[in-house]
Amino acid sequence: MTDSYLYPTERAAVALMERGIAGPVVMLNLLRFREIADYAGSPARGPAAPITGEAAFDLYVEETLPLLRRSGGELLFMGAAEHWLIGPEAERWDRAMLVRQASVEAFLAFGGDPEIRHAHAHRLAALSDSRLLPLAPLA
Repeated sequence: MTDSYLYPTERAAVALMERGIAGPVVMLNLLRFREIADYAGSPARGPAAPITGEAAFDLYVEETLPLLRRSGGELLFMGAAEHWLIGPEAERWDRAMLVRQASVEAFLAFGGDPEIRHAHAHRLAALSDSRLLPLAPLA
């Protein structure tokens, strides 16, 4: 069984804050979907009939995009992914996203919004694994 990463650790959150990023931050998201979404952790949020992990993630995006914009953020890019051109042959991702927030503080506030937490049921049902890499401008 391989590790999956769906939540940030406290250590990672502290390290992000300690970077002292001033101004905008772009989050690189790499996403691997479950074949069938798993709403066991929040059955009340699940659809009446089973759906794919990809469809569940699309529900997450639909619910969170207005909240992202309200927080001053934007979805810069979302696209299909699969295998690396340069990278481990066995590693694959289904989707990649670039999300910009005005600041690390805005990103953390967005993540703590109760409406976002409500929408997270779709994200958790959708994903079997993910990566989130904060990117700061060089200049």
